[in-house]
Amino acid sequence: MTREKNRLDRPAAPGLEKTLGIRFDVLDDGFVRVVDYMGTDESIVQAARVSYGTGTKKVHEDRGLIRYLMRHRHTTPFEMCEIKLHVRVPMDCWRQWIRHRTANVNEYSTRYSEAIDAAQTTPSHAWRQQAAANRQGSGDFLDSETGEYLSGREKELQDVAREVYEERLSKGVAREQARKDLPLSTYTEAYWKIDLHNLFHFLSLRMDAHAQLEIRSYANTIGNEIVAKWCPIAWEAFVDYRLNALLLTRLDKEIIEQISQGNLDEANQIAADNGWLSTGKTGLKSNRERQELETKLTALGLSVPWKDDIHKP
Repeated sequence: MTREKNRLDRPAAPGLEKTLGIRFDVLDDGFVRVVDYMGTDESIVQAARVSYGTGTKKVHEDRGLIRYLMRHRHTTPFEMCEIKLHVRVPMDCWRQWIRHRTANVNEYSTRYSEAIDAAQTTPSHAWRQQAAANRQGSGDFLDSETGEYLSGREKELQDVAREVYEERLSKGVAREQARKDLPLSTYTEAYWKIDLHNLFHFLSLRMDAHAQLEIRSYANTIGNEIVAKWCPIAWEAFVDYRLNALLLTRLDKEIIEQISQGNLDEANQIAADNGWLSTGKTGLKSNRERQELETKLTALGLSVPWKDDIHKP
């Protein structure tokens, strides 16, 4: 009887329970699905209260405590929640994914098994130009005629690569060697287990507008379709304080303070003193810090105090 009284029930997330094992499609042949999970919003609160003891009595509601923890960048309570996903993802996208080294991973082996007979294809309307101001990003979409040509060539390349791969296997070449010319568009699969704190870090980077579209598609699915149902209070706090928040640097704060007081000359001077307003033949030179602040000013409804035509030599 005493043991029964002291028993702790396993926290469950009703919204996530309904989606266990269900495939969420991503891209043309990829997917994400939940294999298992441990912990919920309740687990975050439980861990924090064990750690803080009476120090949490001022926070009366679980939501308030979780939002406090997120605002003040506490990490350990969020690590009490873990989730295991089964993902199917193109290899070039997986290269970015696997850089997040805070997860436990077991990937499909093309040494042990034949490579998955599927490759990500690009619709004719989805080919993107290289961004002019971002060396690792995309710009506008290419015209439909060029897109149709590129999609046709893509299919030819993928078909030939698969044909050569299977030909090697049929002639007895070892799988580990036969695979070497498969394109990065080939899909791979993996089990990926990660705690909520590190998952939030992954999502903060990969849901960002600057992330590559393909991995952003996976991150959006994981965030909106899975985490939002798993730990809805923590997800809400993450969206409010991380995903949709603005980080202001020291210089950002100084310039914004001058702008808010109407001191535009002073704001310009601070930017100039820190090398943000260097000019060239066509106006202001590219400066990542300045451009990031310009984005923040726009989001805050404030005007940018410097103009290209003012600072031309």
